[in-house]
Amino acid sequence: MFTCQHFSELSPLVLYKIMKARSEVFVVEQNCVYLDADGKDLNAYHLVLWQDDKVAGYTRLLAPGVSYDEMSIGRVLTTSQFRNHGFGKTLMQQSIEECRHLFGTGPIVIGAQMYLKRFYESFGFIQEGDMYLEDNIPHIHMRLI
Repeated sequence: MFTCQHFSELSPLVLYKIMKARSEVFVVEQNCVYLDADGKDLNAYHLVLWQDDKVAGYTRLLAPGVSYDEMSIGRVLTTSQFRNHGFGKTLMQQSIEECRHLFGTGPIVIGAQMYLKRFYESFGFIQEGDMYLEDNIPHIHMRLI
């Protein structure tokens, strides 16, 4: 089951579960020390894929002008216990649909981890520019028209 809520609509418990999942994946699993609470959450919609009251997948949906000139999808994750079940594909497709519903037509921009390039290409995203390091992890900008 998916839920998509603006930050102002999140209950403290749901916010806690989201932040826990983001910390587990991006800080602990990827061994990356960075400030996750970057201020963008306050203006974001938070799409959660729930399985048995647990966060199975998550994305942060941002309106044009928050991260990029275009709408964007970020903090894309599938938690470890729910990987290899196709949830990532379902999550990304739902994220694209929600962006279109919330923000209208137009390009969607992402800052993708390089190793996921083919995954995002399967949805029609195209690489723009060269690889760059973000928090010591290779990334690329990608765009979906």
